[in-house]
Amino acid sequence: MKATYDYLIVGAGLFGAVFAHEATRRGKRCLVVDKRSHTGGNVHCREIDGIQVHWYGAHIFHTDNRRVWEYVNSFVPFNRFTNSPLASYEGRLYNLPFNMNTFYQLWGTRTPAEARERIARERARYAHIGEPRNLEEQALKLGGRDIYERLIKGYTEKQWGRSATELPAFIIRRLPFRFTFDNNYFDDRYQGIPEGGYNVLVDALLQGIEVRLGTDYLAHRDELNGLADTVLFTGCIDEFFDYCFGRLEYRSLRFDHQRLDTEDFQGNAVVNYTERSVPYTRIIEHKHFAFGRQPVTVVTYEYPDDFAPGKEPYYPVNDERNSRLYERYRTLAENCVDVMFGGRLARYTYADMDDTVEAALRLAEQTFA
Repeated sequence: MKATYDYLIVGAGLFGAVFAHEATRRGKRCLVVDKRSHTGGNVHCREIDGIQVHWYGAHIFHTDNRRVWEYVNSFVPFNRFTNSPLASYEGRLYNLPFNMNTFYQLWGTRTPAEARERIARERARYAHIGEPRNLEEQALKLGGRDIYERLIKGYTEKQWGRSATELPAFIIRRLPFRFTFDNNYFDDRYQGIPEGGYNVLVDALLQGIEVRLGTDYLAHRDELNGLADTVLFTGCIDEFFDYCFGRLEYRSLRFDHQRLDTEDFQGNAVVNYTERSVPYTRIIEHKHFAFGRQPVTVVTYEYPDDFAPGKEPYYPVNDERNSRLYERYRTLAENCVDVMFGGRLARYTYADMDDTVEAALRLAEQTFA
């Protein structure tokens, strides 16, 4: 019996939506399924009092890839939002990324020459460290104690759920220092937020495509596989193979969304909290992503969390054990017939949105070449 669809796409996130759009544009019949009650995956937004709330944490689209930028803007125009987060440590605010504003706030340095000299002095105290054995030694060697203790240590320990001396050094390969008074977090040429929120983008990508929400693919695998010639799986690769080699490790997040009867809570879209004693890593005020002027506001407290079944996997733990384990699953995936794997969970990687779009476009081009 001929299958009803050419492609069954498991996951209505950004990767699945882009591939589904490109396949449909080429005349292929697609069915998209997702176990959540909404499309968009982690870029999904919910509107509260006219404010587009990034329900799974802040998502700022940034890229140097002109093709990707023009592609997403062909579905919805993006605004001119520039990410300029702040860091709060013991009641004081510091600009991020590390730039001349940060150095002035730390040490009172006013010129790039003064800042470079001060950073050199800070580093010199740890010149005795040869090959860093852990994240703490790596950070001290790169930037000295002031930057490490105020802006790195507590935030990183909260994020990963363990002491910096227990974390591998490779997590901080380098510390980008900018010797200009520029608070733009990203170096990329293009940056912004879709006007009307990310749902507008995803809805446009999936327009005219059948989508079944609240559908758990793995619970109905045989039935759903019979509907299509080929499956694109964007979920957790270890789960697809029933954890036959063991579970890959992740860090998770949890969010506390609050609607407040005030016009402006913190004056900025993102403020990081870098003390270990503060349980959340950042507060997001969503209206600032779209320069909103609503009389109320919505903020989200973001808490790092241990991953467990039933929680959303956010950050892969790319240490030696998990990297070896993923390679075993990747070998299995390469030998699957009529199943393709794509997206951050299937590839066990942390991917920015532009890389996700580019990877989905590249897979479509390779598939339909």
